[in-house]
Amino acid sequence: MHRKTETRGDYPHFLAVPTRWMDNDVYGHVNNVVYYSYFDTVVNRYLIDQGVLDIQNSPVIGLVVTTNCHYFAPIAFPQEVEAGLRVVHIGNSSVRYEIGLFVAGRDQPAAAGQFTHVYVDRASGRPGPLPAALRAALEKILIATPS
Repeated sequence: MHRKTETRGDYPHFLAVPTRWMDNDVYGHVNNVVYYSYFDTVVNRYLIDQGVLDIQNSPVIGLVVTTNCHYFAPIAFPQEVEAGLRVVHIGNSSVRYEIGLFVAGRDQPAAAGQFTHVYVDRASGRPGPLPAALRAALEKILIATPS
């Protein structure tokens, strides 16, 4: 479970994600649905950079089965988001990521959430075991679940 008291130090991997003009809603801050695109971006960019996701050809793909977000402070264009990423659970065919979204230069998250992928065979759509290379990449950012 995410808490506002978490800090940058609770996340082993970061990706800078610029906000865009179109991310702001009529209230002058990033709309809540955009936060989920930041989650997708940090998770999938990590997997691509680790060489374990080829979005066109990987034989297994991760399907999102659950996600949530807790909002603590607004983010607005033109602020830059620094998305922290960690893995808190690796199963046979699934992984649970946790993401903290930080405004550049701040130690407390503006938002935090989780994201669970079930990995399936691209052709059949059936769950299967995580490939060894994928598991190894996930283990690099695996932490004990915060208490």
